[in-house]
Parts: sequence; structure tokens; C-alpha cells
Amino acid sequence: MQTEHADRGDRDDKVRTAFNSPFKPFILTSTSIGQEGLDFHLYCHEIYHWNLPSNPIDLEQREGRINRYKGHLIRKNARDMMSGMTQIDYSQDLWEQIFRYLDEKRRKEQTGQCEMIPYWIIEAGKNKIIRHVLTLPMGKDIQKYKSVKNTLVSYRLVFGQPRQEDLIEYLENVHENIICDEKLLSRFLINLCPLIFTKPNGINNT
Repeated sequence: MQTEHADRGDRDDKVRTAFNSPFKPFILTSTSIGQEGLDFHLYCHEIYHWNLPSNPIDLEQREGRINRYKGHLIRKNARDMMSGMTQIDYSQDLWEQIFRYLDEKRRKEQTGQCEMIPYWIIEAGKNKIIRHVLTLPMGKDIQKYKSVKNTLVSYRLVFGQPRQEDLIEYLENVHENIICDEKLLSRFLINLCPLIFTKPNGINNT
């Protein structure tokens, strides 16, 4: 029994190592077993859903296999945003320099962006996670996908981490004219900035 588990673990490691390279295989087929604990993000940002999970947590787990720290998607967006770099030391790791530059740029601009940028999220980039849903004729997967995706937005809202594109699409579906109405849109915004208290002597404390 231990031998079978050892062989299976060795096989999983070989498959993961082979897939996380710029060489074949370019397509990996997996069951729901592969939706947790495996990282396939180094050279992949495209996923095919053979079938759809029934809850948003499983969908998040599946897509989390290719949407991770310094993944392929993140590096492609980082590459497109490195045009402002004036100094590059080719004797050092190029990616470390690019991410350090983008991180310092984020701090200098003081836009209020969280520290997950640029290592986990680069919303400004043109590259996005590519999702494919394989459907059968007369099937209900397309409608089911919309439903699961909307539920996923609500699920992520609870943790204060909505994906901007998914959230806007969800709000558009709920209220067709919400994006054109700033007052209406403001009703859905939550201000998480610290409060500023002013003492009688004029000194501000946060």
C-alpha cells in the first residue's frame, strides 16, 4: 500500500515538473483531484473546464492552480509594464529586478494598492486568465457557469478580495445602467480607509 502511494506521488511530481516547463506537454487533463494542492502556473494561464463544479469554492480552487504568485499571467503583464526601467543588470535575475521595480513604483505612486500587487495581481495588464467551458448541445453549462461565477463574486466580496472585472460584470448583470450612474455605483463601494480624528489642538491621528 505504501509502495502504491509512493509511486503515485512520484508520478505526480514528474507530471507537475514536466508541465511547469516551456516544453511539452502543453495540455494537461486532470480530474477534480487535481484542483487542489498542485501548481501549474509557471507557463500556463489558460484553463478548460471539462465540467463545472457546483460551488464557487471548487471553481476558485481549480483556477487557483494557474493563477498564483509570479505565475505566467503575472510575468507577462509585468514584462509589458517594465518600459520605464532605466537600469538593468543582466548579471542578476531579470525577473527579480522587474518585480522590484514595479513594487517600488507602486509605493511611490501611493495609489493605495495592496501588497499583493505586483506579485499576485496586476489588474492593469492586458493579459487575463483564459477560461473555456466545454458544453454539450442543449446543455445547461453556460447558464450554470454564469451562476457559479456570480456566486464566486459574492464569495470573494465576503473576504474583501473581488476581482474587479468579475465584480463589474456582476453589477452590470444586476443593474444594467449601474456603470453609467456614479451615484448608484457608490452605493456598492465600501470605504476601508482608516478614520481620521482631529484633536482640539489641530493634531490629526489615524
